[in-house]
Parts: sequence; C-alpha cells; structure tokens
Amino acid sequence: MKIDTFKVEKWFNKYEKDALYDLADTCIEPLSISELLELTAQDYEDVFNKKLNYGEIYGSERLRSAVSTLYEKQNISNITITHGAIGANQLVMLALVEPSDKVVSIVPTYQQHYSIPKSIGADVKLYFLKEKNGWLPDLKELEQIVGNDTKIICMNNPNNPTGAIIPDEMLYKIVEIADRCGAYILCDEVYRGLNHQGNSFGVSVADIYEKGISTGSMSKVFSLAGLRLGWVCAASDIISSVNSHREYNTISVGILDDYFASIAIENKDKIIEQNIKKLLTGKKILLDWAKNESKIRLVEPKAGTTAFVHYDLPISSTDLCAGLQKDTGVMILPGETMELDGYLRIGFGNNFEKLEIALKIFSEWLDKSDK
Repeated sequence: MKIDTFKVEKWFNKYEKDALYDLADTCIEPLSISELLELTAQDYEDVFNKKLNYGEIYGSERLRSAVSTLYEKQNISNITITHGAIGANQLVMLALVEPSDKVVSIVPTYQQHYSIPKSIGADVKLYFLKEKNGWLPDLKELEQIVGNDTKIICMNNPNNPTGAIIPDEMLYKIVEIADRCGAYILCDEVYRGLNHQGNSFGVSVADIYEKGISTGSMSKVFSLAGLRLGWVCAASDIISSVNSHREYNTISVGILDDYFASIAIENKDKIIEQNIKKLLTGKKILLDWAKNESKIRLVEPKAGTTAFVHYDLPISSTDLCAGLQKDTGVMILPGETMELDGYLRIGFGNNFEKLEIALKIFSEWLDKSDK
C-alpha cells in the first residue's frame, strides 16, 4: 500500500536534532515520572511492584473508566485504548473507510486525516479553513463539499495548528450536515481540555452524535507524550469494528503506560490547571511579540499549544524555515507541511525564556531578509 510522505514528521526528523530553539514543538513541558507521582500523591512502591505482563487487552477497566469521565455520556464500553491518538486515528480509518468512499477532511489538520484514507483508495476532498473566518468553517461551503454521498468527515477540534475552537452551536450544525447524509464524524480531540478560558473541556462530538467518533491522547493535555497512549471514544458498535482491526497491531498497551495514564486522568484538574497557566504565559509572550512585528499577522489561538502565523515575505514557508534554522538555529514548522503555504506554526507551551529569545532572533532575521 502506497502512502504520501508525512510532511510534518519528515520535517521533524530532518531538523529537530539540530535545533537550538524549537518553536515547532506542540507539547507543554513534559512531566517526569517523579513529578507525576508527587503531583498525584502516589506511592512509588505501586510502580515498582507492577508485573510487566501484557495487561488487559483493550486497556484496563480503571483506565477506560477514567477516560470515560472526560465525556458526558460515555462508559467503558465506548472506549478502547490505543498507541497514541496516531494509532486511534489510523484504526478508525481502517475500520470504516473502503476504496471509493468519499471522505471530507477539514484542513489544516493532522495529515493522517487525509493521507490514510487516500492510501486506502478513498475519494478524499479537502475543505480549507480561512484566516478571514477566524479559522472556522463556513457551514454553507462545508455543506456543499459534503453533499449526499460522504462516508466520513475528518476534523480536529480544537484545531492544530490554528488554535481555533468550533463554537458549540456550529459543532451541532456540522453534526446536522453529517446526519443528513449518514456520515461519520471523526474528530481528533487531542487538544480538548486546553481551552484557554472558561471550561477547559469543550463539547465532544462523541457526546452529541451517534456516529461521532472522538480520539484523544495523553500527549498534549496531560504533558505525557512519552506514554504513547491514546483512545477512541464512540458508540459500542463502532468500537467493536475498531477493535477487530486493533487486534492485528496492538495486543495491549504497556502496563506502566496504562497505570500512569490512569492516575494522571484521575487527577486531571491538578495537571490541567498547571498547564493552562503555562499556556497563557507562553501565549502572552507570542501575542506581545506579534503586535510589534510588522511582517507578522496571526489570529489569537483560543485553545491548544500553537498559533498559525502569516508572514509578509516573498518566500515559501519551506525556504523560510530552512533558512531561518540554518542561520540562527531557530526551528519553526512551515505551513506547507500542513498544505497552507505562507504560514508558520509556532508552539508556545514550552520553555518561555527560550521562546522570548527565539522570537527576538526571528525578528532580527526577518529584518535582514527584507533588505
């Protein structure tokens, strides 16, 4: 099976190891095992006494029960545990998408959501969000591209890379559009829990639509990317179909990953409160910089860890980012890797001292490039 090159991952593989200042990172500063155990008041002996067997096949009952608390209407029969959200998204595609199916993917988004169905032989249609709309979908345009024959609509909310949140009323309208043609909605919700204001958890598509499928993970919201643990949340018949494919590539997640994820979700308020404070600090640094940088424009992100930044230079985003890192060591992700040239993805959730230094270096580089 042929599949397109994963542009974001290829960029990271090429440039991350040499970066002096990494502004392409999408994670909040990760927790150590000691920090996690102290924050959640766990006994270290519990960890050392764990038998390193396979564990429960679809994830422990404790973990699936914890994950279900992140939703309004779900229980453990609606949850299966996966190897990260990347595994969750792939399993959903393998379970639901057939050759010639019509798939609509709302971009920019994670490349899985259009390259995997394309590799299966689906007819993939891309719907591009626009900066002028605050990176929110125009429902009339979306309805036209969905039509009457769409099998699945793929999206992520909150959005990576823009940080936009689909308002509740708009999300319900998207569900109506899907329901009229009987389409599934696969919503990658890895940033759900990181709304910058109000309730940090927005509405999940799995809670409002019987054919809504939510995927999530421990990587962003819980600062535990190293666990490589995610999940699918959906109606039990969908979960059954997903598990049929899961049995061929997962068996079970690691017993320690399962344990650490369980205690983190059970103590989610402590971790998320800490992470939101960090994000607001980083976002202020980024917004203050953007206000004073004439060649930069951005829509303020409302959730998540990244912003999608427009720049005013006659150069491709790929050439800009390659040149910037070569000259200064500052790593930024080009928008071209997410199908929108002329933009850059900048992360603001990690190491604020380096963030300020890197943005200053970037401004100086922009000034030189314009001369």
